[in-house]
Amino acid sequence: MATIKPRLLLALMENQADGGRRARLCAALREAVRSGQAVLGERLPSSRHLAQDLGLSRVTVEAAYAQLETEGYLRRQVGQGSFVAIDMEAAAPRQASGALRPAGAAGALRLSARGQRMVDTGGCHEPERPRAFVAGSPDLQAFPTGLWRQLLQRRLRQDAAALMFYGDPQGLPALREAIARYLGQSRGVRCHAGQVLVLTSSQQALQLLSATLLDDGDAVWMEDPGYAGARTAFSASGARLVDMPLDGEGATLDPARPAPRLIYLTPSHQFPTGQAMSLARRLAFIAHARATGAWLVEDDYDSEFLYDHQPTPALQGLDDQGQVVYIGTFSKSLFPSVRLAYMVLPEALVAPLVTARTIYDGHPAQPMQAVAADFMNQGHFAAHLRLMRQLYRSRRDVLLQALHSHLPWATPMDSRGGLQMAVRLPEGSEQAYTRQAAALGIATPSLSALYHTAPAIAGWRLGFAALPPEAIDAAARALERIGAHGQYRG
Repeated sequence: MATIKPRLLLALMENQADGGRRARLCAALREAVRSGQAVLGERLPSSRHLAQDLGLSRVTVEAAYAQLETEGYLRRQVGQGSFVAIDMEAAAPRQASGALRPAGAAGALRLSARGQRMVDTGGCHEPERPRAFVAGSPDLQAFPTGLWRQLLQRRLRQDAAALMFYGDPQGLPALREAIARYLGQSRGVRCHAGQVLVLTSSQQALQLLSATLLDDGDAVWMEDPGYAGARTAFSASGARLVDMPLDGEGATLDPARPAPRLIYLTPSHQFPTGQAMSLARRLAFIAHARATGAWLVEDDYDSEFLYDHQPTPALQGLDDQGQVVYIGTFSKSLFPSVRLAYMVLPEALVAPLVTARTIYDGHPAQPMQAVAADFMNQGHFAAHLRLMRQLYRSRRDVLLQALHSHLPWATPMDSRGGLQMAVRLPEGSEQAYTRQAAALGIATPSLSALYHTAPAIAGWRLGFAALPPEAIDAAARALERIGAHGQYRG
């Protein structure tokens, strides 16, 4: 019976960069079996002889043999020796024809229909650094990091053991109470802490709602244009998306559309156009949801940052029948990596959604929740929002002036609030303008890409909040070189 050559194992060990001698010998033996260089029934050298040939201690070789026996690669018989115990080729999965399955095919075939839909959407990707004119990024240089650090250190001194353990899947009670109080005072949301579910992001909220409220083929009414992340979540769930074009009052309501299971709205500051939905239209949507049994999802993604008037109270505050799910996030008002968002749920949805949440990720990180609660309860959050509103408003004004001075062909659609501004471009120019802007190193997120069945408007979504005034002006001056047909002037 053939015996594995020590020089083969020595060569295989030299190819193993990591681990100690025993680990490298184990890896070499596994590789010899997997590659067919050691076949079923083949005898291995005795531990004494192999130790001498490889310059190892016999204890090391014995430990390696014992490990491989445990894993099923070897069988050992007292007085006879150690032998290869598995035929890797015979054990490999085969197709019906007997041929080995091609590498990589198994992973592709294992995707579920929902998994494939998720992949087909392309996912949701956020910018990893702010630059002109990346949309939706807050200014992190203005965040009070020193204060946040102090609050975190204090919490860890006081509650380290509790904060490092598993938490309430609904969210830290202190944070839920702070959120409920803040929303009642600032947004007219009618809720108590027991209706608040703390999550890691608004995208997780949409995914959770999709998983728990939607079946394949259910109709979801979507604003057109609208938020791509919501379309991604709902379409990946198998829902049938029904577009609602906008008019002067917001998303249009047509009872002739297929009866909705869910209606998604951004009524206080429509994404991406920026307009606010009229009171009459809000009441009409609530009445329609009540009549059809649909859920209304209100995504209030940036209502903290309206500059020229007070924000319109939340749609949720008009609902007295428990039809509205309200979504908010701290990604813009604090910082993106805090990974905290929330839903205010109708009473009937609290228990089901909290249970479903435990399946996804259990609970949010407790230390961040505790610090966010202290930040809110001690008045720092309100003070921070006042400061950021002033800062972002001044940068909004700089962008408006820059557009007027350098880019008269880019017309603001609405500039009352938010961290970005939608601008209209000359008809048919968006693709050429965008290509030339990219050549200048300037991001100009598309507006027309957010339209689906409604006639698309050529335009950009220009993020300004994270940019100092000089960066806004410099980027606008650079874009000034783009001509009327997307060509450089000079």
